[in-house]
Amino acid sequence: MIAFITRRLFFLIFVLFGVSILLFGILMTYSPDRRAAAYVTTPQQAKDIPMLIKQYGLDDPFYTQYFRWIKEIVSGNLGWSLVAARPVTEAFRMYFPVTLELNLFATPLVLLVGIWLGTLAGIHRNTWIDHLARIFSVIGWSLPTFLFALVLLMIFYGYFHLFPPGVISDQLSMFVVDNPDKFTRFTGMYSIDGLLNGIPKISLDSLKHLAMPVLTQVIVVIALLVRVMRSGMIEEMSKDYVITAKAKGADRKTIHIRHARKNALIPVITIAGQLVAHSMEGSIAVEVVFNRQGIGWWLAESAIQLDMPVLMCICLFMGLVYVIINLIVDILYAIVDPRIRLN
Repeated sequence: MIAFITRRLFFLIFVLFGVSILLFGILMTYSPDRRAAAYVTTPQQAKDIPMLIKQYGLDDPFYTQYFRWIKEIVSGNLGWSLVAARPVTEAFRMYFPVTLELNLFATPLVLLVGIWLGTLAGIHRNTWIDHLARIFSVIGWSLPTFLFALVLLMIFYGYFHLFPPGVISDQLSMFVVDNPDKFTRFTGMYSIDGLLNGIPKISLDSLKHLAMPVLTQVIVVIALLVRVMRSGMIEEMSKDYVITAKAKGADRKTIHIRHARKNALIPVITIAGQLVAHSMEGSIAVEVVFNRQGIGWWLAESAIQLDMPVLMCICLFMGLVYVIINLIVDILYAIVDPRIRLN
């Protein structure tokens, strides 16, 4: 297993190098004047773009600019965010915990409920359980995220005045800002920091604000996982080893859970890995509708204003996330099916 992981880590270096070349190549399609805007932090600098081009060598050869860019990234200098009005690195540390908090609650529910519901649908094929699961998955996959989020917001907050949008209530937000000596942001996630600071009401308030975004994320994302798991279970249940196990008198739980479901997990692991990686980018619709200023919200605002340093930062981050998720998926492959280690 160690040799298997080592080989994957070695190849990931080349993948990251390829991602960086691709992103920088896209960046170079912009003129030096447009790229110089990424370095503007004051109105005075905006009046002297040629000086910035010369200062940062934006008219140098491609390879010179590339290695300079890599050096800046390694040193933690990703430029200035116009949207956040602060350095990109600092803004990322501010927005990322909001997206991470949403995914920490949504992802386990997506995986557990999706695999469980898909397994039930595959085992009870063409029964009412299967029909309900298929209806649920089709509706969830077809329903636009922003529409579903708006409906939940109008019903639960607009009519019942429950589960408000935002990250935390205004009163508690003012308490956090005005009392830095009483509240320390250890993780940037209020649901966790509230407990770490011994103020459970902040955690409860954060969970109340998280309820609707998490529900929206789960309903929309889980649909594909249910369909793939159902198809995998139906395929495995028709194979010879399952028929043989039934003929030998093996109990249904052993056949369904220990054998059929384990083999059906291979395609599910692939889909689940991609869904988890994609969710780390932040659901733009969820964060915008529920006013959660995370990575998705930041990305949407930056795209509107062509905030290039932010777009490059998020692209690099997502490239890293996909590389790590693919490594985890490869390891899970080897755990579920040991034969993969030999390939």
